[in-house]
Amino acid sequence: MVCECTLVVRTYECDSYGHVNNANYLNYLEFARYEFLKDIGFDYPAAIKAGYGVFVARVEIDYKRPAVVDDVLLIRSWPLKKRAVSGIIAQEIRRGEDLIAEANVTWAFVDSSGLPTKVPPQWDLPGLKPEPQT
Repeated sequence: MVCECTLVVRTYECDSYGHVNNANYLNYLEFARYEFLKDIGFDYPAAIKAGYGVFVARVEIDYKRPAVVDDVLLIRSWPLKKRAVSGIIAQEIRRGEDLIAEANVTWAFVDSSGLPTKVPPQWDLPGLKPEPQT
């Protein structure tokens, strides 16, 4: 499953060169991952209320082209790998046909003390797993 969402670059997200500051891409990717979780039916607020969390353990970003004010960006997110307590979500940011950035985000499911724990069945949804290659 691939989740797609869009956003428009705002002036305050840009640096002195007029490009989106590299740190703002983390916010874009976070927004898109939350939309991904909603799309697959993952009830993130309920998981938090139950004492769990989904922590980012690693982010790898390759910047390809700059984005600028008023660009409409499409962010695509999909599961790349799933283990018992963690996984990787692949993401790409595009402006039209141009690839702006691509990322792999490693996440871990944690308990109330912040320790990695096996994803309980009610949150271990099929959408977290990559689709089989054919």
